[in-house]
Amino acid sequence: CKSSHSFLRDFILYNTMAASRISSTALKGLPAATNTALNPYAPVAKWILGTSGLVAGMVHIGGVTRLTKSGLSMTDWKPLGGLPPMTIAEWEAEFDRYRQYPEFQQRKSMSLEEFQYIFYWEWGHRMLGRFVGVCFAAPWAYFAFKKRIPSGYSNRMVALFAMGGTQGLVGWWMVKSGLGEDRRDDRQEIRVSPYRLAAHLGMAFSTFTLLLWTGLGILQVPNDTSIIAGGTSKLLEWSRSLSKSAIMHAKKIRGGAIAVSSLSAITIISGAFVAGNDAGNAYNTFPLMDGQLIPMEDMIDPQLKPAYRNAFENTAMVQWNHRVLGTSTALSALTLTSLGLGLFHPVARGALTPQVNRGLTVLGGVAVGQMSLGIATLLNYVPIGLAALHQLGSLVVLSSGIYVVHSLRYVSPGVLKSVTTNIITKTVSNARHGAPGLASKAIN
Repeated sequence: CKSSHSFLRDFILYNTMAASRISSTALKGLPAATNTALNPYAPVAKWILGTSGLVAGMVHIGGVTRLTKSGLSMTDWKPLGGLPPMTIAEWEAEFDRYRQYPEFQQRKSMSLEEFQYIFYWEWGHRMLGRFVGVCFAAPWAYFAFKKRIPSGYSNRMVALFAMGGTQGLVGWWMVKSGLGEDRRDDRQEIRVSPYRLAAHLGMAFSTFTLLLWTGLGILQVPNDTSIIAGGTSKLLEWSRSLSKSAIMHAKKIRGGAIAVSSLSAITIISGAFVAGNDAGNAYNTFPLMDGQLIPMEDMIDPQLKPAYRNAFENTAMVQWNHRVLGTSTALSALTLTSLGLGLFHPVARGALTPQVNRGLTVLGGVAVGQMSLGIATLLNYVPIGLAALHQLGSLVVLSSGIYVVHSLRYVSPGVLKSVTTNIITKTVSNARHGAPGLASKAIN
């Protein structure tokens, strides 16, 4: 009898403690640990996220460099860079070098002052890239020496460094496409290859995405790995506290967030083709294009062979693709936000952490704002300010989507598998110690 009372008391105490932990987690969710006292890796996360901010700035400067038609002003590439011309004689020599390339044949009225303007934009863009490289490499060497890089992240640091170095090579490969002698007879304005521009932008966004994901992950190390009462982490504790219906709903929201983020990424690449073909300066009405929703006659150029090139080089089709993708991204984000915040599904309110709810709210808002900004840019014939802001807006939408996906990692396949394994382990352990009641509780 005394044994039964002892078991009942332990059983009630266990469940009271579990309920207390779940209640506390439900109120706070899984907040980022930015304090070094709580997360010894917080400085590493801040460095990574700071570097992602620098990459975002570099993307913005790169966009302005393209919009000001400055990208072909520097006709050589030095891996370590250098100072710009300092004297009038040096400027004249640099200007003479530029005059030898095809683009100048379309800009014969350009003055030295105008050349200096475009040169500084391109020089600034390149030097900022090198500055970002130093801001990544130097702290990385320090943190690695101090053994402050979290377990499992060392290989990712190597990948990020390699991606940054490759970005410079891809950039020069892109610029060379506008400097070749084969472009001298071009009747249209000489621009870099839209394919290479898309590769350059895609590499920059990929680097930014991996930096952001890595920084968010390191800020969550205490939640994801620290062992709390009960022998599990806060991440697993939250997942284990959810009902089956809540887990199913959260998994659907996570799948939707992955889809919206992927759609946003595809829209960004399609935007590179709009920029590469200067397609934003045509069909400056919305939603119709030359009075039609789908201008089929303009979207297929029989002279482009093979026909798939129309999707990447035909002005009408390139712009139509971007319109459809941008609109789809905004509507998908709005739908996901509505479903996630429980406007149509009450279960959502208990399935999502406060971090997910905030992320969804921001995602829906910025996606609609980005679409509106794109329309305004189009209707105003692509002014530099609006166009640069529109490109920066795409980073905000992508970042919001990534944040939501990361915040929903508690229903990722790997975490749910760990939860199942943890339950089975506890069940076996409790059974061995003669506590069938606790074993039953763990299974249910």
